[in-house]
This record gives sequence, structure tokens and C-alpha cells, in this order.
Amino acid sequence: MDEKTMYEKIQVSVAEGDAERAGDLAREAIQSGLDPLQVLDNGYTRALRTVGARWEAGELYLPEMILAAEAMKVALGVLQPEILRRGGPTRTPICCVLGTVRGDIHDIGKSIVGAMLEAAGFEVVDLGTDVDTARFISAVREKKASFVGMSALLTTTMPEMKIVIDELKESGLRPAVRVVIGGAPVTREYADEIGADGFAKDGLEAMRLFQSLAAASPAKAAAPAREA
Repeated sequence: MDEKTMYEKIQVSVAEGDAERAGDLAREAIQSGLDPLQVLDNGYTRALRTVGARWEAGELYLPEMILAAEAMKVALGVLQPEILRRGGPTRTPICCVLGTVRGDIHDIGKSIVGAMLEAAGFEVVDLGTDVDTARFISAVREKKASFVGMSALLTTTMPEMKIVIDELKESGLRPAVRVVIGGAPVTREYADEIGADGFAKDGLEAMRLFQSLAAASPAKAAAPAREA
């Protein structure tokens, strides 16, 4: 199979959310002698970018988007060890701590963000729902996280986001940690008001924002996948 055909088949496997096929194609690409880093960039990352654009255009439903992200994650698991073995750029995963803030048990949006970030090559620590400030701070310290992502679906729980940011400042962790917030009632204006680094309305926008912030931070490693 030539390189162009391989990339076309890869893009179809991701678009169809066929995780098994995506993994098989990654292995086949390696066995055929293709550069795994090029396969990742020109095959899978490009496929995820296309899927994201289709979702934004209303051509795909949310479950299809999640399946595509899962297919990407399977392929990434095949390609990354081979990239390391060949001495290619390691793209050390940047750690992101995610959680729905205290008092809020809504999980879907935050879980989608986690799936998208993992598909893009980030290390994700998902603390779940109803996460208090102490758990956020503890996870950042333990994992040496570069990002905190907080979600809230209730206006009554939104103030918890500022409490976490304030505690990051008090503990001296804030300069090394970027904070991104999201959720149905959350706005860009609120993010600015409480001192967050960014706001995302959905999983795809969150992935792009995390990548952009990671690439712009000289103290951190480069983003593990190019901006979608």
C-alpha cells in the first residue's frame, strides 16, 4: 500500500470511529517502513482535525466525535512507543488535571474534553465530579501538572472556579499552571473576571486552546500534537 493510500485509509478509520481498524493501520504503517511521526501528523492528527471541522459544521453528532477521538487514542498507543524506539521527538505528555467543581455532578462535557485531550497526546488526570479545592491542588502537586481544566453546569457552582484559582496562587503553583474553564453557564468574560487563562465552549475548542497555550509557554514542552 503506498503512503497516500495509507493516509486515506487512516483518515477513514478515524472518521468512522473504528478504533480496531485505526490501530491495525498504525501497525501496518510501521511494518511498511513509514515514519511513525509522519504517520501521526499526516494521518491521524489531520484526520482528527477534519472530523472536528465536520462536527463544527453540524455534519457529525457528538457520539461520532467521541468515537473518532477513541480511534485516535488507540493509534497513538501504537505509534508513540515506535517513535521513542526510533529516537524521534518524545513529545513528553503534558499533564492536565480535569474536574467538575465542588457541588456539581455533571460529567459529560468534562469527559469529552478529557477524551479529546488524550487523543491529542496529553496526559489526562480526571478527578471526576464534585471536586473540592484541596483535591485539585493535591493532584497538581502530585502530577506536576501544567494545566487545570474546570467544568461547571450550574451558576451556583461557578464561584468554586475562582476559589481554586485563588488557592493555586496562595500555594505558589499558579505561575506554572494554566487554567481553562468551561460549562454551559460559563463565559469568556467570566474567565477573564476570575483570572483563568482561557475559556472553551466544547471539547474541540478546549483541545485547540490547550495546545495553543502549551505551545506558547516557553517553560513547558511543545504541545504533543499540532493545533487542530
